Amino acid sequence: MNKQKILIVDDEPAARSGLAMLVSSWSFRTESAENGERALGLIPEFEPEVVITDLFMPAMDGMTLLKRIKEDYPDLLVIMLTAQATIDSAVEAIKVGAYDYLEKPVDPARLRILLDKCLERDKTLKEVQLLKNQLKHYGSFGEMTGNAPQMQEVYRLVEMVAPSTASVLITGESGTGKELVARNIHLRSKRKDGPFIAINCSAIPETLIESEVFGHEKGAFTGALERRLGCFELANGGTIFLDEIAEMPTGTQSKLLRVIEERKFRRLGSKSEIDVDVRIVAATNKPPLKAVEDGELRNDLYYRLNVFCISLPPLRDRLGDIPALTDALIRQLNAKHGKSVKGVTERVAKLFSTHGWPGNVRELRNAVERSLIVCDTDFIEERHLPVLEQREVAPSANALMIPVGTSVATAEKLLIYKTLEHTRNNKTEAAKILDVSLKTLHNKLNLYDAEAQN
Repeated sequence: MNKQKILIVDDEPAARSGLAMLVSSWSFRTESAENGERALGLIPEFEPEVVITDLFMPAMDGMTLLKRIKEDYPDLLVIMLTAQATIDSAVEAIKVGAYDYLEKPVDPARLRILLDKCLERDKTLKEVQLLKNQLKHYGSFGEMTGNAPQMQEVYRLVEMVAPSTASVLITGESGTGKELVARNIHLRSKRKDGPFIAINCSAIPETLIESEVFGHEKGAFTGALERRLGCFELANGGTIFLDEIAEMPTGTQSKLLRVIEERKFRRLGSKSEIDVDVRIVAATNKPPLKAVEDGELRNDLYYRLNVFCISLPPLRDRLGDIPALTDALIRQLNAKHGKSVKGVTERVAKLFSTHGWPGNVRELRNAVERSLIVCDTDFIEERHLPVLEQREVAPSANALMIPVGTSVATAEKLLIYKTLEHTRNNKTEAAKILDVSLKTLHNKLNLYDAEAQN
């Protein structure tokens, strides 16, 4: 029932039936068409993975059919056949989009190899499309979730930098998911089979951090009873994630700078140097230039780390992502705690969408986890929620301040323009955020343009 489908197009009955018998003998499901028009009619109902078509046919020839297929079904793979092969026609067919070109009489062995290659490519294309659809419709990228324009930009940057060897600096408030981004960079890199070692520089006492990062020899200091490998040695061949890098003592920062420059380090108490092959991803919840200005982050280290920078938005700047984030968290936490909670009530969803989330995604996760643990119904209700932390949060760049006395019409206009600025003029996304139809949004913008011209 799940046989892969091949459509054969040839105006010669004997050639058409012979090819169909050959391809069917390889356990493919086949359908035949005597001309290009008939083939175009069959494609939407038969849904073939590959089309094998003759080049020279009356009415609609194979080249015209190929062009029509590529216009309407750009991912459908086409193999061109002809008894009158020329280099020019072969090159033209490939340029238009044919997968390959075979001369008649067809060599069965070569055709079988081509079909296998086509189907392997078709499988890959479908997997890629599935991932794109997942990103587009569900806003997920690995373990990261969100479809807001800022998150789409984060996904783009991760895909761009991951295959390289460049150091990466991730900025963003606490709880925005900096370590998750670092892990995604590692998993999409050539080092994915190597270790990923994370260290939080703010969680280790200043007297121990150098030993934690670089390791120590037995007797290097009081209490050093045995040799200890540091994070750099443990991360060799992989990625080290230095979280809250601005909290690292400046003396250790200078040693870190040397590791970045020379790819060598010494354990505490050792005279010998150790070569290391590690990619460094660092993060800070402070504006890095402010940390440099305040003397918390060495200027030279900042520029070494900031080869590529990824900035994570606070959750309050992407409240539209909260439903998808909540669903993803519930799925994860159901598995963790052996629960089967289906979701949240409309009241809880509304509370989540209006809360300021000063603790960002980490706060949301904690709220969902606590609620899910105590939940005794299919859906998390308001009574299951913890007391959400309310603290003053600085207005974000996406906040819109409307003074008392502003007319409703003017407020609406300001809101529409601010939303378009937030979505980088993506009107479809803006219409979704504003909860209006795209047509309504266009009508409003046309009205504002007309007012401006009068």
